[in-house]
Amino acid sequence: MNWDAIIQLDKELLLLVNGSSSLFVDGLAMTLTDALTWIPLYAALLYMVVKNNDNMLRVLLIVACAALCVVLAGTLNDTLVKPTVCRPRPTRDLEIGALVDIVDGYRGGRYGFFSSHAANTFSIAIFFSLLIRHKALTFFLVLWSLLNCWTRMYLGVHYPGDILCGLLWGGFVGTAMYFLCKFAERRFFMKSKYVSEQYTLTGYKLSDIDIVISVLTLTFVYAAIRACLMLS
Repeated sequence: MNWDAIIQLDKELLLLVNGSSSLFVDGLAMTLTDALTWIPLYAALLYMVVKNNDNMLRVLLIVACAALCVVLAGTLNDTLVKPTVCRPRPTRDLEIGALVDIVDGYRGGRYGFFSSHAANTFSIAIFFSLLIRHKALTFFLVLWSLLNCWTRMYLGVHYPGDILCGLLWGGFVGTAMYFLCKFAERRFFMKSKYVSEQYTLTGYKLSDIDIVISVLTLTFVYAAIRACLMLS
């Protein structure tokens, strides 16, 4: 395997998707990549979990597994992988750094392999998709993760390879945390399957899932409106 050729291809692909001449898209990417933008989504997911689990210990179990997704997918990466691999971000790459389109002076940290944004968001998306088992929710959560991935390449702070590895690791972590959660539930709790048009088979009320989807949709709308306001 020719790693030099792969790395070169990675850089060429990055330059294809990095930046644009649109100030609106610049503002949209900056808003979507900001972790604070997604606080309402996290609150909605927490609300859904609390509302649909009558045992507080089970709620704490699910919250703990979701938190472990973030710790294992992103925090571990930031503290161990990035400083070990030491791959500069595109914005700090001596070879192509001058060619990368930088938005509002944003360059990210020193190292970028692999993407914690990709790993964090995809681990959460996979964990809750497996936990809830609702097609529309799965679609919107995966879309949310992929949009975050796009912003990282658009802003020039991650290569496509960084994103791909982040998605793979995040998917693994999210799946592992789901099975850990299910193992603990079987060991310590009784959980009945629901046969109702108002609930998923895993016992989550469809109207509560609709709230999460609505919050996510409104957040996308907010990001677009904020991007428009940045033009003035």
